[in-house]
Amino acid sequence: MKETVIRQHLAENEGILNLIPVFVPRRFGSAGRRLKLHPDDYYALGTKRGSIKERWFSSVICAMNGEDAAADEGMSYVNIDGNLEHKISLKDFVDTLKADLIGKELFDKHGTWPMYSKFFDYEGPLFHHLHLGFEDAARVGKIGKPEAYYFPPQYNNYAGNFPHTYFGFDPDVTKAEVKERLKGYEDRDIRITELSRAYRIELGTGWYTPPGVIHAPGSYLTYEPQWNSDVNSVYENICDGEIYDYSFLVENCPEDKMRDLDYVIDLLDWEKNIDPHYRKTYFRPPIVITENEQYTEKWIAYGNDYIAAKELTVQPGQTVTIKDNTAYGCILVQGYGKIGKLDCACATMLRFGQLSQDEFFVSYDAASNGVTITNHSNCEPLVMLKHFPSNDSVPKME
Repeated sequence: MKETVIRQHLAENEGILNLIPVFVPRRFGSAGRRLKLHPDDYYALGTKRGSIKERWFSSVICAMNGEDAAADEGMSYVNIDGNLEHKISLKDFVDTLKADLIGKELFDKHGTWPMYSKFFDYEGPLFHHLHLGFEDAARVGKIGKPEAYYFPPQYNNYAGNFPHTYFGFDPDVTKAEVKERLKGYEDRDIRITELSRAYRIELGTGWYTPPGVIHAPGSYLTYEPQWNSDVNSVYENICDGEIYDYSFLVENCPEDKMRDLDYVIDLLDWEKNIDPHYRKTYFRPPIVITENEQYTEKWIAYGNDYIAAKELTVQPGQTVTIKDNTAYGCILVQGYGKIGKLDCACATMLRFGQLSQDEFFVSYDAASNGVTITNHSNCEPLVMLKHFPSNDSVPKME
């Protein structure tokens, strides 16, 4: 029965799925309150869970969010008929339709939709942390996590308390210096970012962060395409007035390695962390693909083997048909109109659990044949961010 509903729904909507907003709390940090969520709903899951600071897109995985999290926390669901009780997970769509949804090449290579994206929304800086590489993550039954950042102006009406991001360590820092700081993790403020370097965030640009590179994200709302993982090691024990216990450092280490600081330090991809040309290597200014009177399309995440993203801007009153060589998820950040046969509109204010018309998943066939997008405004552009796994069409870095 579910398979029949899934296949009929995809066909009736010409390969485009309207996804239901997924908001994720975190027990640390302060909410930036730029997610278009109603002010009363930032503690919708209770104060014990912390405030809501993330919105996840096109996700077939759960958030690593503690024992109090629901089994499906972080997973995307498809709006079937406007009734939340009838929703079906995007994972069920992928598992049922397989290559018919995401394309044969992608399904044969990964066996699932292998990435997701999110809005990351903190008022202050986040702790200095890394995401594990694939080999290190496999030791604890998980996978590595490369990720990319883009800072959309439409969602950044204010900069928060620290609009700078630390990446890696200064090229002259040694592993011995890092280890000496980590020895004091339970005793004092180790001030690990004294060994790092920070870059002021520039709206309308982005960065790529490989697994194994330590980073402390700044306080702008960030659009983050990333691999299917939620796994990290937190090197900073006191950040923005909050204390992080030792478990944050080693929660993704084998049990027999949790007191082995050499093992923890080896989670770092050391040469990438001390790259003397870090900005040149990992900064991602947008690359214009097409620009004309009707629309502008740009690469905003590129230059890696895992994840990619585009920004599409359709000018007022225009209708365009855009082809892509892959399935993709997308989020509308400005304007309103149509995507295929479905209405689309950037959210103004959402209640927790409410449906929306700003998030979609586009099947491989629909993307390949071309998606028609109409901007119904006569004065405001329609702007969409599109996320998908990297492929041969994505620009490489020299």
